[in-house]
Amino acid sequence: MKIRRSHERGHANHGWLDSHHTFSFASYRDPEHMGFRALRVINDDRVKGGEGFGTHPHRDMEIISYVVDGALEHKDSMGTGSIIRPGDLQRMRAGTGVTHSEYNHSATDTVRFLQIWILPDENGLEPGYAQKFFGDERRGKLRLVASQDGAADSVQVHQDVSMFASVLEDGESVAHELAEGRHAWLQMVRGNATVNGAELAEGDGASLSNVSSIDIKSLGSSELLLFDLA
Repeated sequence: MKIRRSHERGHANHGWLDSHHTFSFASYRDPEHMGFRALRVINDDRVKGGEGFGTHPHRDMEIISYVVDGALEHKDSMGTGSIIRPGDLQRMRAGTGVTHSEYNHSATDTVRFLQIWILPDENGLEPGYAQKFFGDERRGKLRLVASQDGAADSVQVHQDVSMFASVLEDGESVAHELAEGRHAWLQMVRGNATVNGAELAEGDGASLSNVSSIDIKSLGSSELLLFDLA
């Protein structure tokens, strides 16, 4: 297990946007942290009320938004318009190309969300959009929220990855079996937890390879994401 501490991440504060980059992104260049397996971007973004990302293009990427606090307003060139709130998971398939905007739905309250990019298993896919609410289904367990085959009513992604979300109370434990040859990335969204005996705090991430089991115990209330990757 290799731990990526919160304070080691890239940081950009644009006034309206306060963003921490787990991996190399935009003006933050870090050749030692270009991603992990098919996981390319994890940005922890806080956007002030009334502000947001104006219309801009993407292509050939599976883009996931996971809202932690507040509400995020989405519009895109596919004609989709939606509000993403805590408990929701949104996937935008950029494929051959889309433009979109993301704005804080509130004029006053900050929205915090994780922007996650996953490299697709092939380029030139037809663009697409999906959004599902998981809410309390994440409590006390690892809930599958995105997967290659859309199992367990999860959001489908074009990559051999299974993404889990969990919300835990103090002392609650969850475990994930990692098949031989698989790898994992764990991202602490909120709170603290031990992962295979090592303590991780909010904003910390960890890569795990050559382990058969990932054992997580919450220290107080916590929220986390776990990616099982080829």
